[in-house]
Amino acid sequence: MRNLGDVSDILQNRVLLTAIGASLMAQVLKLVIEFIRNRKVNARTLVETGGMPSAHSAMVSALATGVGQMAGWKSIEFAIASIFALIVMYDAAGVRRAAGKQARVLNQIIDEFFQGDHKFNEDRLKELLGHTPVQVIVGTVLGVAISCLAGV
Repeated sequence: MRNLGDVSDILQNRVLLTAIGASLMAQVLKLVIEFIRNRKVNARTLVETGGMPSAHSAMVSALATGVGQMAGWKSIEFAIASIFALIVMYDAAGVRRAAGKQARVLNQIIDEFFQGDHKFNEDRLKELLGHTPVQVIVGTVLGVAISCLAGV
């Protein structure tokens, strides 16, 4: 069993820190893009899913790139990280995006059906869940670039 002092080793893990940094960078870029589009700061952008660029894609692509740089491009670890990244990115652009589209339609049905004096106490469904393929690609490029620049 390892002692608690080994937990501080996490802070020495450059691949992990680079992946987290790539995700944070993507979230900050979302804030900047939101400001440019709407001329106002929306701090919620820092914690919301969806939007440009994909923070999930940035994180997992930085992780896979960092693992490849550290363990080697032919390593089992790189293969695992790459497959994990592909699953996350597919989910972001596929399943979660489809759920967001369904939420938009359901919200529209609720809005149209309950016009007038009807009372509907349910919260609206979150519509921006997933990403467009372009948002995933930009997030991926961002993650790879950050990992390469970090020289993991």
